[in-house]
Amino acid sequence: MQATATVLVYSDNAGTREQVRLAAGRRPAADAPEIEILECATAPAVLEALEQGGIDVCVLDGETAPAGGMGVCRQIKDEIFRCPPVLLLIGRPQDAWLATWSRADAAVTHPIDPVAFADALAGLLRRKNLVQV
Repeated sequence: MQATATVLVYSDNAGTREQVRLAAGRRPAADAPEIEILECATAPAVLEALEQGGIDVCVLDGETAPAGGMGVCRQIKDEIFRCPPVLLLIGRPQDAWLATWSRADAAVTHPIDPVAFADALAGLLRRKNLVQV
């Protein structure tokens, strides 16, 4: 198991970034590594962080403006070699089709349910083989 996993959190809303930090905790599941959060408030900051490497999972806020998380997700899936898995925060359950369009690997709705969020994040870490077997 990897010692720590780096989770990039993209939102223009500091409150949303804090909700993500609180919902993820130090580790989202018992079999997951401890996580380190890298916060980004702009799309260019997300692209720069991904180009530098070392990001294990991205959490993108679909309600961010002017570049929403859905569009950023689709862009990074097209442009970033070996793009990390993406957990998309969507405004309502009916927006799940947009999450699919954006090529997100998982989606949870606002307001963030800590249990559902931690479960989705741990699932993406498992898919990336960052958990204890």
